[in-house]
Amino acid sequence: MSEKRGFKDPHEVAPVPGTEGWERMYPYYYLFTTEDREMETHEDKLLWYYDGLHYPEPMYPFDLIWDEAWYMALSQFNSRIFSIPASMGIDHRIVNGYLYIAPIGIEDPEIIGKRVEEFMKRAGYYYENWNELYDKWKEKVTDVIKKVEQLDLSDLPELEDDSVVFASKGKSSGFELVRKYNELINYGLEAWQYHFEFLNLGYAAYVILADFCKKVFPGMDDATLSKMVGAVDVILFKPDEQLKNLAKLALKLGVNETIKQSAKLDDALTALKESEEGREWVEAFENAQYPWFYMSTGTGWYHDHWTWYDKIEIPFNSIKNYIEMLEKGESIDRPIEQVRETKERLVEEYTNLLTNEEDKATFQKLLGVAQTCFPYVEDHCFYIEHWFHGVFWGKIRELAKVFVNHGFFKDVEDIWYLNRYELEQALYDLVTSWATGVKPRGPSYWHSEIEWRKGVIQKFREFAPPPALGATPETITEPFTIMLWGITSNSMQQWLEAGATSPEEVSELKGFPASPGVVEGIARIVRSPEEINELKEGEILVASTTSPSWTPVFNKIGAAITDVGGIMSHAAIVCREYGLPAVVGTGFATAAIKTGQKIKVDGDKGRVYIDK
Repeated sequence: MSEKRGFKDPHEVAPVPGTEGWERMYPYYYLFTTEDREMETHEDKLLWYYDGLHYPEPMYPFDLIWDEAWYMALSQFNSRIFSIPASMGIDHRIVNGYLYIAPIGIEDPEIIGKRVEEFMKRAGYYYENWNELYDKWKEKVTDVIKKVEQLDLSDLPELEDDSVVFASKGKSSGFELVRKYNELINYGLEAWQYHFEFLNLGYAAYVILADFCKKVFPGMDDATLSKMVGAVDVILFKPDEQLKNLAKLALKLGVNETIKQSAKLDDALTALKESEEGREWVEAFENAQYPWFYMSTGTGWYHDHWTWYDKIEIPFNSIKNYIEMLEKGESIDRPIEQVRETKERLVEEYTNLLTNEEDKATFQKLLGVAQTCFPYVEDHCFYIEHWFHGVFWGKIRELAKVFVNHGFFKDVEDIWYLNRYELEQALYDLVTSWATGVKPRGPSYWHSEIEWRKGVIQKFREFAPPPALGATPETITEPFTIMLWGITSNSMQQWLEAGATSPEEVSELKGFPASPGVVEGIARIVRSPEEINELKEGEILVASTTSPSWTPVFNKIGAAITDVGGIMSHAAIVCREYGLPAVVGTGFATAAIKTGQKIKVDGDKGRVYIDK
C-alpha cells in the first residue's frame, strides 16, 4: 500500500495517567502489539480512524460485544462471502478505551479482477432478488429477537423442583443458566451476522453508481446524487410517526389539553381514563408501543442508551411537543412530496443529458439497484441496534440481578464492567458455588476490580481521542468506510490541515455536502440524548454524530453538522428527508464551534463558516 505518515503513530499514544493496566479489561486482539514485529509493521502502515460514529464514549468491557460482532461480520461479507473487489474488511483496536478501525484494501489489479467476477455473480443474485431475500431477512431477525425475549435468566433455586427427579430431566438449573447465557451471546452474534447480509451490498450499490456518475457526469456532486435515491419511507421513521399520529389523534379526540397539562405520563393516563375519548387515546398509545418503543435514546450501541420503554417520558414529551406544533398550525410531517419531486426531476434531467443509449441504460439500471437497496441502509438499524439491542440489554440486566443476589456485584449496573468472556467465568464460579454450597470466589475478586474499572472509564472520558492515527493511504476502497464514516483520501487531508491548528482558531470547516441548502443560525453543541431538549427553534445542531431517536428534533432545527459520518450516515439521510442542509464528516466541529456562536452551513459545498 502506498502511504505517507500523517497522523500520530498508534504505538506511541501515551496512556491516560491513573489508568495503567487498562488493557486487561479487553480481549488481547484489540491491543496494538509491541511484541510481534510483523504485526507491528502491519499496524503501522494502516490508517486508524476513531469510530466516534458508533462509539463517542469509552468502551465498557461488556458493551464491546457489538464491536466484536461486526468486526467479524462486516469483514467476512466483504472478503469471504461477496468478494467485494478492492476491499477485504476492517481491522479494530482500542486506544485508551476508544475504538479505532482501519480499512483493509486490495491494490493488486490481478486479484481485483478475479474478485470482480465472483462479486458480479454473488452480489448480482442479491440485487436481482432483493425484495424477496429482504422479506426472508426480516423473518430471520424477528425469529432471533423472539428467542431472546423467551430466555429465562432468573435466579437459581435453593432446592430443585422435584420434577427434575420424577421427570428424569438429568440436568440442573445451574447448567441451564450457563447454557442460556451462552445462547444469549450466540443470538447476539447471530443477529449481527444477519445485520451485514445486505448492508455492504447496499453501500456497494451506491459506490458503483457514484463511480459511474463521476465518469459520465463530471460536474455532479455528492449531494445531487444522494437526492436521487432519497424520498423513501424507511422503517426507522416509524417510531417517530407513531408519536406524530398520537399527537394528531389527541387533537381529533379533544384530549390535547389533558395531555399537555400533565407533567408525567402516569398523570396523563390517569386523567385520560376518566373519559371515553381519553380511554380511546390510551388504547392507541398502548398499541403504538411494540416494537416501536424499543427505539434507543442514543445509538443503541451502549447499555445505557436506554430505550423509550425505559425512559417513557421521552416519547411522551415528544408527543406534547407535536401537539403544541399542531395547535400553532405548523406541519409535523416530513416534506416527502417535495423531496420526491426533486428526486424525479433530477433523475429526468440527468438521464436526458446522456446521448449514448448504452450509458443511459447503465445509469437507469445502477440507479434502480441503488434505490431498491437504499431503504435497508436505514431499516436494519431499527431491527438490530434498537429492537434487538433493547431486548438484549434487558436480558443481561436480568442476569445481573442473579449476580447481585449472590454478592458478586453491589449493583445491577456493575455487570457492564466485565467483558463477555469474564462474565462467563464469573457465572461458572457462581453456579459451581451454588452446586457445592461453598463460598464463591467472585465477590472478593470483582468488588475491588469493578471499582478500579469504574475509575478507569471515568478517566478515559477526560482523554480527547484524535480523529485518526497512523498512515494516510493514497486510496480508500472499503465501501462502508466511504459511505458511512465519510473517510476518503480527501477527508483525511482536510483533517490533517485542520489538525495543524488549534480548533479554537479554525474559522472554516470542510466536510461532506450531505444535504443541500445554505442556512445561517446559532449553533448548539449536543453531546448526549439528555441535551437534545435544549435545542431551540431554528438552531443548528452540532454533534459528534446523531441518533435515529433524535429524529423528532429535525422538525425544529435549521441544519446539522457532525464530526463523523459520510453520505449515508444517519444525519445525512434524515436531513435529506426533512429538506435540511447538512455537512457531515467535518472532523472537528464539536471542538471548533461553541454553543451560541453564529455559523453558516453550506450543504451544497460541504462547508461550515464560523463567525469568530
